[in-house]
Amino acid sequence: MATCTANEEAGHEDSILEALSFPEEEPPGGLAVGTDQGAEALVCPLCPQTSPLSEAERVLKHLLLDHKLVVADVKLIADLPRYMSYWKGRFLDQPLTEYCSVIKTNSEGPVEKQEFYFLLCDVLPEDRLLREQLQQRRLEETLDQQQRERDDTSFQRVCMFCSEEFSGNRASLLNHMAREHAFSVGLPDNIVYCTQFLDHLQMKLDSLQCLYCEKPFRDKTTLKDHMRKKSHRRINAKNHEYDRFYVINYLEMGRSWEEVQSEDDRDMVDPADDDWSDWRAHPVRAVCLFCEQQAESMDRMYSHMEDAHGFNLRQLKTRLGLRFYQQVKLVNYIRRELHQCRCYGCQEKFGSKEEVLQHIMAAGHVMQLPAPSVWDQPQYFFPTYENDGLLCVLVDSEEEEEGAGPAEGAGTAEGVEQRDVPVIAEDLSDLKALRDSSVLNQLLRNPQPPLPRTRWS
Repeated sequence: MATCTANEEAGHEDSILEALSFPEEEPPGGLAVGTDQGAEALVCPLCPQTSPLSEAERVLKHLLLDHKLVVADVKLIADLPRYMSYWKGRFLDQPLTEYCSVIKTNSEGPVEKQEFYFLLCDVLPEDRLLREQLQQRRLEETLDQQQRERDDTSFQRVCMFCSEEFSGNRASLLNHMAREHAFSVGLPDNIVYCTQFLDHLQMKLDSLQCLYCEKPFRDKTTLKDHMRKKSHRRINAKNHEYDRFYVINYLEMGRSWEEVQSEDDRDMVDPADDDWSDWRAHPVRAVCLFCEQQAESMDRMYSHMEDAHGFNLRQLKTRLGLRFYQQVKLVNYIRRELHQCRCYGCQEKFGSKEEVLQHIMAAGHVMQLPAPSVWDQPQYFFPTYENDGLLCVLVDSEEEEEGAGPAEGAGTAEGVEQRDVPVIAEDLSDLKALRDSSVLNQLLRNPQPPLPRTRWS
């Protein structure tokens, strides 16, 4: 559990500015997205100038301004360094006019103001064949990488949204995030360089940046609320930095992974398998109020807290007649007090949580609660721990008795009486005043003469 902050500033002892969270193993993150292209160089086809691939825009600008050469559809070239190297060798043998389309500007103006530009595009059969070969080569390299990832059994990673850990096949983690957290990046079979992809997404979350709108936030809680409320648990289809992580971008020139994002997700499910009878919900694990013990049912948690700590939540619920939301407020109150290293019974402050627990046991304050006005407050509707599973398994008194038979203590002085419940009228007006003003009294005081008899009477 979250540790206490013993040296809190004065005036802020009761403040919990950020939502607390039970400990979750931190996933390996913070790594930059790697690329095997970073070390490759771009050579100018017409001069000795050489630049790194990261400066591709500057190289293209150099070709346009200094050599009047325009390369069409650069984004569709699978391997730009090899593409440039190939044409450098070809331009040594033949002039540009043998390969490029010539464009003359200001053709109707003076000769001295006319300029000639050269366009290198896939209209030329040789250029088209070169682009297809580079595309095929990149596809083979990508498919080999994808197969290595499928065969790799050393993969191990924690989910970005919960503490569940996955190992072996990467698809299990991707499917888990899609089903349990509504975060889908597409079909797992379409993902490549998966580890780098996940590192890149984790880096954005660690920098408190929304994965969809890419807006920064001040803290993790605000970011989570934003992504949940705005349905931004997805990646931005317009961000082309994700293109290299989708195999579809390597299959056909000009086809974007955005088309895959819009495919029907029902393809992931067998159409004939519509039976949900064997569906099993992911179990919610409740954490003890006093230690890190976890349980998947309320009965086990009741038993643990009674046996290990002497805390009988069922007895408190029955004795005080707590309904569901009162139980929620009580749990959040106790969580908050223990987090702040304070006894929830006598309000005494300590330096650590261990000291608080020792005091509670020694002083017999386990079952001692302050007046309801202290903890039965609206502020305790909000969870002290945002992932507190104990709040999800609390049971209302009436539901528990109807579903599980008589509750403990039923029929005794501490039992909850469910019979002979009086029905109280909504209108509690003055019955005497209502009787005196009734129109019936006027009819009785002023009787009407009888109607004349007819032959039909």
